[in-house]
Amino acid sequence: MSINSDDNTILVTGGAGFIGSNFVPYFLADNPDIQIVNLDLLTYAGELSNLEELTANERYHFVKGDICDAQLVDKLFQRYNFKGIIHFAAESHVDNSIEKPDSFIKTNIEGTFVLLEAAKRHWLDASNKVIKGFELARFHHVSTDEVYGSLGSEGFFTETTPYAPNSPYSASKASSDMLVRSYFHTYGLNVVTSNCSNNYGPKQHDEKLIPTIIRKALLGESIPIYGDGTNIRDWLYVLDHCKGISSVFKEGRAGETYAIGGNNEYNNLFIARRICSLLDELQPKSEGSYTHQITFVNDRLGHDYRYAIDATKISNELGWKPDENFESGIIKTITWYLKKYLKV
Repeated sequence: MSINSDDNTILVTGGAGFIGSNFVPYFLADNPDIQIVNLDLLTYAGELSNLEELTANERYHFVKGDICDAQLVDKLFQRYNFKGIIHFAAESHVDNSIEKPDSFIKTNIEGTFVLLEAAKRHWLDASNKVIKGFELARFHHVSTDEVYGSLGSEGFFTETTPYAPNSPYSASKASSDMLVRSYFHTYGLNVVTSNCSNNYGPKQHDEKLIPTIIRKALLGESIPIYGDGTNIRDWLYVLDHCKGISSVFKEGRAGETYAIGGNNEYNNLFIARRICSLLDELQPKSEGSYTHQITFVNDRLGHDYRYAIDATKISNELGWKPDENFESGIIKTITWYLKKYLKV
């Protein structure tokens, strides 16, 4: 369907992925004056079926393409006169980055550079002054807390925590964060960055921890947990993250970074046991508990011990806070995956 380029149109990259496909419907519903062009290459992490609810939405348009394709990106800018970018597109599976880091370097670093260059060309003039009509145009870079490295048993990541990435994935995201920062300080481009904790919820790729636990449990297969299962993550329900992204995009201060966390710290073994316990109630086996399927496998290379975010800045400045705690969010998540995997 066609979108009028004179309207308030924003570019969302990677909108068919997990977080993006939750964000796009939310943002369209919450902003009836906004139109979205979703640019996604539909690699293993992107699924058009994630956006079936938008099939008839006249304010939504999908373009299959690569953010590294500078010609395509420039043509889209020329056609739609984007007034904003929300940049999700990234290779994000840590295990894959260990095996094949080259695609992470290309997509996460080069792709971000291509988008920044396009925004600079179309929003700023030769003297790096904002072109009339693009005064509010903004580039929002969505990143991860993994750029900060690993925490011990105490402490939290904040926006001022030094970067210490430990995997090719987190190193590539750290690099893209620095590129975005440089375009603000060098050229005056209106950018914001958000670094989030581990997301969970509907539409997540099957390879990720929580969908894997649910899927393996239902199939009666071993549920693999890395090492001894004591690695800790701060779990953030995906719709809460989407609301945080919206707040930062619309109200965050230019050039600033905002850490978005769920304040739900749990280790992987607890997550597996809690999901199995809830499945025992929601979809009981003929005999025994799903917890008996939990098994331990060799730990991931360079596996960070603990992530935890202090979200005081976004809370104080923008009034954001998560609506879901882990218990309410995981029940919604399991319910969604039961429908997916059992086709009920």
